[in-house]
Amino acid sequence: MDDKPSLFGPVERPDAIDALPPDAPLAARMRPRTLDEFVGQRHIVGEGAGLRAAIETGKVPSMILWGPPGSGKTTLARLIARTAKARFVALSAVTAGVADLRRAISDASLARRNGGRHTILFIDEIHRFNKGQQDAVLPHVERGDVTLIGATTENPSFEVNSALLSRSRTYVLEALSESDLGLVVDRALVDEERGLAGAATLDPDARSSLIALADGDARVALNTLELATEIASARATPARIDRRDVEEAMQRRALRYDRAGDEHYDVVSAFIKSIRGSDADAAIYWLARMLEAGEDPMFVARRLVISASEDVGLADPRAMSVAVAAHTAAHTIGMPEAMFPLAEATLYLALAPKSNSTLRAYSAASASIEQTGTLPVPLHLRNAVTGLMRRLGYGENYKYAHDFKGSHVEQQHLPDDIAGRKFYEPGDNDLKH
Repeated sequence: MDDKPSLFGPVERPDAIDALPPDAPLAARMRPRTLDEFVGQRHIVGEGAGLRAAIETGKVPSMILWGPPGSGKTTLARLIARTAKARFVALSAVTAGVADLRRAISDASLARRNGGRHTILFIDEIHRFNKGQQDAVLPHVERGDVTLIGATTENPSFEVNSALLSRSRTYVLEALSESDLGLVVDRALVDEERGLAGAATLDPDARSSLIALADGDARVALNTLELATEIASARATPARIDRRDVEEAMQRRALRYDRAGDEHYDVVSAFIKSIRGSDADAAIYWLARMLEAGEDPMFVARRLVISASEDVGLADPRAMSVAVAAHTAAHTIGMPEAMFPLAEATLYLALAPKSNSTLRAYSAASASIEQTGTLPVPLHLRNAVTGLMRRLGYGENYKYAHDFKGSHVEQQHLPDDIAGRKFYEPGDNDLKH
């Protein structure tokens, strides 16, 4: 009964790719059917690698697959389930909720009690689940009701609950190399059962262009090859694909922007440093690089709020209001229109005067605490809420600032050991009072 439809939809068979119709997308038809067909990731599934040994012995642990788009996360999850002869239930964190998780786990438990196969629960884009949704999976992973395979393009250290992460193994997948992509493309061109079966030839420079433009993403490479074949077939059959066909099929370069890897941090670093350096042209360029490559607009919005305080600071306190408003607007309207408030805030911050006095003041105070420890609060600054506190001198001789003219009252507010210490030094651009 474990292959019957579940309460929330059909259980997906890991061998379902064998039954794909002939008009299914090339990338779907060419999914590897065995570990030997799987391209790349030799460090985790090559001969002698730890994960491969676990798969082949049927001792599959719960795991997080972390890697860029097109590196084979979903395909590997299917192969694991197929090799382990397990039920394969796939959910997308974009559309699924806690109720979907509970139904999937209930079905898995029922199948197990009735002697059915063990269930592998695959959650694509698991980083999009909030803490509550991730917590809902945890006890069932601990009990062994399901084996979890989560796929993410984001650093799981930041995006997956520590409790769930500690009960799973993390495997890092890498973008496919040019030689790996070449193997994927060449295999699709000659495969008579699932591929193009000689329906097209690929000029050498077109092949090089296709591999370069795919930028490590096998799915992009195969989708582009399929469309380029259709374009070239309009001229002649069998199709001879040249570089122009590939470029037309691609339409634009598949930007390398791994939201979990070095490129993510390099680009956002360039973005913030351009704002800090008051280079509006560079700042708007890096903003476009992120958004056009699919970056989460809320990540960008959060960085703008940080920059408004860290880099503009007291030189223009209105910058914080602009950045927070952009954050709210981007959250409310979503992409693509979120580009407008984010671009406006980017330009405002880049053109604003700069001051890092807030950062310098906080860093100085933090260093003092590191050096002196938690010094006692002066008695006159403590609230006397009981008679005992009053007898001990709490609040004694405290000067209520509003009883004095002006905004400054002569009174010690720091602990005795650091009385008179200066932490805040106004920047040249700071507002003057």
